[in-house]
Amino acid sequence: MLKRFFDWLGDLPPLAQIPVIILAFLAVVGLLLFFLEVAPRRGRNYTILRAAVAVLVPAVVLFLFGSIWWAIAVAAVLGGALFLLDYRSRQGAGYLLQLFGFLAPAMFLLLVGLIYPSIQTIFQAFLSSRGRFVGLDNFAWIFSQPDNLITIRNTIIWVLVVPIVSTAAGLAYAVFIDRSRGEKFFKILVFMPMAISFVGASIIWRFIYGYREAGNSQYGLLNQLVVWFGGTPVNWLQNAPLNTFLLIVVLIWVQTGFAMVVLSAAIKGVPTEQVEAAELDGTNAWQRFTNVTVPGIRSSLVVVLTTISIASLKVFDIVRTMGTAYPDTGVIANDMVTLAQNFETGRSAAFAVLLFILVLPIVIYNARVIKSQREIR
Repeated sequence: MLKRFFDWLGDLPPLAQIPVIILAFLAVVGLLLFFLEVAPRRGRNYTILRAAVAVLVPAVVLFLFGSIWWAIAVAAVLGGALFLLDYRSRQGAGYLLQLFGFLAPAMFLLLVGLIYPSIQTIFQAFLSSRGRFVGLDNFAWIFSQPDNLITIRNTIIWVLVVPIVSTAAGLAYAVFIDRSRGEKFFKILVFMPMAISFVGASIIWRFIYGYREAGNSQYGLLNQLVVWFGGTPVNWLQNAPLNTFLLIVVLIWVQTGFAMVVLSAAIKGVPTEQVEAAELDGTNAWQRFTNVTVPGIRSSLVVVLTTISIASLKVFDIVRTMGTAYPDTGVIANDMVTLAQNFETGRSAAFAVLLFILVLPIVIYNARVIKSQREIR
């Protein structure tokens, strides 16, 4: 039914598609409001309204799609739901029914968009590209190929370097500009890269790392500086493993703004009384920072570190845009997509499972920290 609707929508002129999409969206919102707010109410008028909807909606389905079977299915489901609502409305709307109504769309999307693909990916990791069961062969292939070991090594480097450097730089910046003149302006400068997509940031840094042979005018900012100081241009992205760290700089540049904003807000939340009490005790600035500020923002530090760590594990855009043509710059997410595009679905799924295993401890640790913070409160 949905396929027919989208096929019909695709045949319409572009300007005619806009009002149809808006009307469809309003219809979905109206149905949700009807089921959550109107249908559960008590009264004769609402009972009549529910009965009318149970008749009109299947009729509209039959008219639009010309399928008696779809109309019967919609009538059965809708009639059962409205009967339940009518029955419960005589005793009140019911908290559980409303809760289910609000959670159902999110649970459905999680099931379709996350849980089912995850289960399907795990099964595919034990199959060949032709769908034959191969056991752990795909995982054995990952850990037996030198290129794959370089990919795993690079991913580990990303997840070790980026969170630490980004969080340290963001924390230092937040501490130094806290309550200073021009604080908003300085924060905007650091946060601006967050407004740029990873692809856009990668293109900007490709111009910085750009290379031409000696004797030619350099379009790369870094090589132009080298030439001005009398040096020889360097093809930065061709030098492994330096090229991996040069790509890491791009993600650090983007994520430092995120770390700065979160940690700056956390620092402002540290009670002033604690800082003043530490100052009266004769502590210096560093002691106040390590003994008062850092413990006070510990939960925010954990959130920033884990968030950037997960982003580092899943990095794809930067490597895809900048490092594909350069040696030894692969990461798990990039190789996973490349294998999928080459129809190596089993090996791609094995990489996806490996990535999931690497992300899982970080997520579990973050959840445990949040739980402990709630218990303290």
